[in-house]
Amino acid sequence: MTMRKTILLFTSLFCLALASGCVYRAAISQGNLIEQEDLDQVEVGMTMSQVRFLLGTPVIDDAFSRNRWDYVYYLRIKRQAAVSKRWVSVYFEDEKVTEIRKDQELSPDL
Repeated sequence: MTMRKTILLFTSLFCLALASGCVYRAAISQGNLIEQEDLDQVEVGMTMSQVRFLLGTPVIDDAFSRNRWDYVYYLRIKRQAAVSKRWVSVYFEDEKVTEIRKDQELSPDL
């Protein structure tokens, strides 16, 4: 009887150890997903509300510079490096777009 319990114990521990290695890692998506067609519609001279309608609320709302909106997005799947990264900055003057900086470089560590 003790041999049977020992085998059952080791089998249970083996199955538990095997199952603990199968951890699901969800895809991590951070920021605003910016579609290229929406970004192409943003032009110099647009108002802040028009930009917000097209691109959404900016991820980074800088309290020190109200004239700059940053849209940052990255997607990481499992333990791999980010498969999709994008950083766009929109600059305003008198609540109108003056400059659009597209595809700025994000940290490769993401």
